Amino acid sequence: QVQLGESGGGLVQAGGSLRLSCAASGRTFSSYAMGWFRQAPGKEREFVAAITRSGATTFYADSMKGRFTISRDNAKNTVFLQMNSLKPEDTAVYYCATTNLVYGSRRRADYDYWGQGTQVTVSS
Repeated sequence: QVQLGESGGGLVQAGGSLRLSCAASGRTFSSYAMGWFRQAPGKEREFVAAITRSGATTFYADSMKGRFTISRDNAKNTVFLQMNSLKPEDTAVYYCATTNLVYGSRRRADYDYWGQGTQVTVSS
């Protein structure tokens, strides 16, 4: 069993930045890859970024490349999502999730445990 809790969301103007955190407990944090997803009102939950167990490899959805950075601190059982150059279309609830796949995944179905989400709102 894994418990995840996101924080760091809020209201920001377009062009601004936010840093999301996801704290994990319940299992050895370094034993699973992590992902971030987001869900806007009326839309499907979509992949944002993922990071391997060690943090050595990361990958992103195309629309986030160059603007978002995923990282993790295994000593603090936390994964981060640094979001820069935010756009109104980035407005969504952001979720972190765990997967047993070594390299992570873009597929929502590959993730086992999810946090409750944190709201990010970008104003124009």
